[in-house]
Amino acid sequence: MGETIELPLWLVVLAGVLALIALIDRLLTPSVRWFLHRRANRAIDELNTRLKLKIRPFGTTGRRIVVDRVAHDPDVLAAAEEHAREEGMPVEVAMDMAERYAREIVPAFNAYIYFRIGTRLCRWLSTAIYRVRLGYSDTEALAAVPADSSVVFVMNHRSNMDYVLMTYLASASTALSYAVGEWARLPVLQTLIRASGAYFIRRNARNRLYRRVLASYVRMATESGVTQAIFLEGGLSHDGRLRPVRLGLLSYILSAPELAGRDTVFIPVGLNYDRVLEDRSLIVADSGQAPRTTAQKTATTLAFLWKNLKLRLAGRWHRFGYASVSFGHPVSLNAFLAERGVKHWAAMDKNEQTGFTEDLGTRLMDDVGKLIPALPVSLVAVALLDAGKEPPDRLSLKARVDALIDRLIENGAHVHVPRADRDYEVTVGLRMLTLRRIVTEADDGTLHIAPGDEPLVAYYANAIRHLL
Repeated sequence: MGETIELPLWLVVLAGVLALIALIDRLLTPSVRWFLHRRANRAIDELNTRLKLKIRPFGTTGRRIVVDRVAHDPDVLAAAEEHAREEGMPVEVAMDMAERYAREIVPAFNAYIYFRIGTRLCRWLSTAIYRVRLGYSDTEALAAVPADSSVVFVMNHRSNMDYVLMTYLASASTALSYAVGEWARLPVLQTLIRASGAYFIRRNARNRLYRRVLASYVRMATESGVTQAIFLEGGLSHDGRLRPVRLGLLSYILSAPELAGRDTVFIPVGLNYDRVLEDRSLIVADSGQAPRTTAQKTATTLAFLWKNLKLRLAGRWHRFGYASVSFGHPVSLNAFLAERGVKHWAAMDKNEQTGFTEDLGTRLMDDVGKLIPALPVSLVAVALLDAGKEPPDRLSLKARVDALIDRLIENGAHVHVPRADRDYEVTVGLRMLTLRRIVTEADDGTLHIAPGDEPLVAYYANAIRHLL
């Protein structure tokens, strides 16, 4: 027992380092975590004094805790047992699948990243690319929304810039939680997206267990009053028209309120752009052509960035026109239920719930459609297409656009007229199309759509066709 044992110096140093790490983990780490957690809570409390729609405790609950709550929700447990029976697997394996789905879905909201980094980046990016304008806003009705409501912004989906633009415009009032598609599940990007409070969904998932896990998370977020933003169409429009309503997320939201004792308020939002960054890719997808490979998409993106960088360096770069957002009259779920003589969601049977969801989805989509702003490029696109086989010159184009504006205003649509000058509206709309060589001007002054670009012009015209 008293013998001397010789050890290599490197082994002694390694053992000492490991012992020090263990000591820090046991003694110091809990204190540091507590200190950082307290500072984070103070920061959130300070933010909540400035926000109209507060950051709810559920949004800042540890991700591991929320994952456990979702994975062990009674509905999820029942779905896991059913899945195990159908697939002939042990229940434990199905439970592991449910937990994996929960980890995939549940965000990890970080207020610092959202407000100090995310919103500033969104503001810079939005204003660098577009001239951002607020269209119609029912200010009094929006201000009257009860602070304890579960607020859900419901929007049309024109571009992946929708996330960026809405985050920027809403940052003074609230933090938004989005449902984001699988396209954004890239190594670094998905970490930032989760930290901003967004959650990932598989848009066309047929797996019943997955859908039950997703429903459980959305229901918990709604019950807890987390401010959410959803795209009623469930995906980007490929032809510029509004797509049919997808009812999945909406039905999950509707199933929550009776458990929470608070109203759910839907705020319709209409978005439009003079230029959608993905417009050509969306049209290709709608044409039935084979989807492009990742390499082709990467090459196209790099070429686009390189071209715009060269224009910027040469001082010939223009922003991509206007981006405009309109906020409509809030729709109270409790009031919508009362209109139909129903006290709460649970009082209806399954068929009645489905019918109610369809009615509400249709109502919200109608409201969203009416809010979409008419911007210069869309107006010029409609006028060019309506001219048919008689290409207009600039003067006749202005007359056509002027008549369109009168019709839209008569129909109650919001038209953004830059500088309150209708002639300038045509000038900037036409400039966006000629810079991209989508429209050319002949020697005789007539304006022609470039061969093959008719679907692209129709894409922008379709954004406001339903308003005419």
